[in-house]
Amino acid sequence: MNSKLRTITISDVAEKAEVSKSTVSQYLNQRYEYMGKKTRERIAAAIQELDYQPNFVARSLKQKKSTTIGVIVANISHEFSTQIVKSIEDYCNASDYHIIVCNAEDDPDKEKEYIDMLRAKQMEGIIVFPTSTNINLYLELTMEDYPLVFVDREVPEVNASSIMLDNKKAAALAVEEFISHGFSKVGIITNSTDNNVSPRIERISGFRDALSKNSLEVCEDYIKSVEVENVTGELDKMMRLNEPPEAILAGNDLVLIEILRFVKQHKLTIPEDLAVIGIDDVSFASIYYPEITTIAQPTSEMGWKAAELLLNRIKGGHENRRDTHRFTPTLLRRSSC
Repeated sequence: MNSKLRTITISDVAEKAEVSKSTVSQYLNQRYEYMGKKTRERIAAAIQELDYQPNFVARSLKQKKSTTIGVIVANISHEFSTQIVKSIEDYCNASDYHIIVCNAEDDPDKEKEYIDMLRAKQMEGIIVFPTSTNINLYLELTMEDYPLVFVDREVPEVNASSIMLDNKKAAALAVEEFISHGFSKVGIITNSTDNNVSPRIERISGFRDALSKNSLEVCEDYIKSVEVENVTGELDKMMRLNEPPEAILAGNDLVLIEILRFVKQHKLTIPEDLAVIGIDDVSFASIYYPEITTIAQPTSEMGWKAAELLLNRIKGGHENRRDTHRFTPTLLRRSSC
């Protein structure tokens, strides 16, 4: 009984497979170059029969590698963020890496604490949705050649790759869809741009450009970037104008939720009283009534690319680390405009 309760070790696997401990170690680290097929099969069978669980912590300390990366999201409340994280985890899992996820809650100080913590825990690299204000910290990491990839936001001063949506195109797709349905008084609400968060700035810029391209007036009263808790208040001001907007583009999923809350509170009808399009294809968009037209981001591809870039850097890749990888948005037509 006692022998079954004791911890199975690498020595037990080696004895069962009739090989040395070093051979089992090489197998566990996927170094198969000088190992025959039958040897690999014996080791695999021994591991399965003995239900051997490798001590990854001990291996990491010995190798000075953790095979773990950190992922810091700006705000886990965004469905976009959770979709990206899932894709990163899928890629890392397939590559025998693990991830630790941290939520900075759009707080630069909290983001800094997480970066320091992840480095102390020997994370081999970090994927971060940057708050954009910790520039000196990002610069310090890149000067130390620490693997770093940005997602959703650019930090031009820092030599690190970024994964981004073509945000101007996303806004243009929405404007063109509104126009195709006969709307000419079109507005946009995004989260605050106070910290120069690049996707918010780019979406407003793309919105302005699309209106001008289509010879429509750019009405400043219809363009707002505010904290999420102030969205309904700003929309209320818009709708009380002598000439209120006919259509609103929600800059992201959280803004969309606030707009829909306003619509419900004021008993408005979509799209008759107010047409709506949201950037980010939230899960409820197709079951809300009426179904919400959205601009989808290819989150699976974006997450995979972020993980691929980081793991390539960890493994010694020398690609241009300042590239911005832009992904194409997709309009999903439904019934809200």
